[in-house]
Amino acid sequence: MPPSDTPQTARPQGVEGDALIVFDKVVKRFGDLTVLDNLDFSVAPGERVTLIGPSGSGKTTILRLLMTLEKVTEGLIMIDGEPFSHMQRAGGMVPANESYLRARRKRIGMVFQQFNLFPNMTVRKNIIEAPVHVLEMPKDEANARAEELLDLVGLGDKIDAHPTQLSGGQQQRVAIARALAMNPEILLLDEVTSALDPELVAGVLDVLREVAENTDITMLCVTHEMAFARDVSHRVLMFDQGQIAEAGSPDQIFGDPKEERTKTFLKSVLDNGP
Repeated sequence: MPPSDTPQTARPQGVEGDALIVFDKVVKRFGDLTVLDNLDFSVAPGERVTLIGPSGSGKTTILRLLMTLEKVTEGLIMIDGEPFSHMQRAGGMVPANESYLRARRKRIGMVFQQFNLFPNMTVRKNIIEAPVHVLEMPKDEANARAEELLDLVGLGDKIDAHPTQLSGGQQQRVAIARALAMNPEILLLDEVTSALDPELVAGVLDVLREVAENTDITMLCVTHEMAFARDVSHRVLMFDQGQIAEAGSPDQIFGDPKEERTKTFLKSVLDNGP
């Protein structure tokens, strides 16, 4: 894992030979609206990268492309040196089909703004469902992993509860445990505290800090929680209009931003709160 005090800006964007995630001239359009505009960037194995910027700047679209919830319009996404958005066919590259995507999606976990827990299942069942049926993990192993992860997120005593019996913060912590139960190589976090009451935010962020400090999972995070971004990130990318306006270490971006757009955004967020 890159040391947290080492800026990751020396590596050319989109051209890193040892990168785990690479976006190569990625364009994403919704009709006439261009959300990502020839985007080049990459993430190293074990690196924690936070995406900041105004709403509509393309941050969440990046996560949705990696979760295969959206497809690229142009360009290429690579994971661990292999095509992700596309596959090789007859000597060329064609958009990946569902079976190709499904196999590669197993390496990626995502925690959404909304918790998306199955209300008819217990916490235990919510966590073991995918490992058992997608990874074909033995049920006793999945149960042991669920217990371990619930202890990690501070909910060991809630394993047999139903989501409706939990607070929003507790449900989001279960959602984090569920994502980790798949043993992902990459964890995507999409504004995971935005649907929570303010008093519940700190507990969820503490859990994510614990995950960041005690695992080597590559993390790509979209958040308006600037203190959290500063604490856990190796690198911060400021997005504006589908492109990277500025990239640097947390100390540089939050302490000495170079671009006027970054300064304006941070002033707005820090003055008005998340």
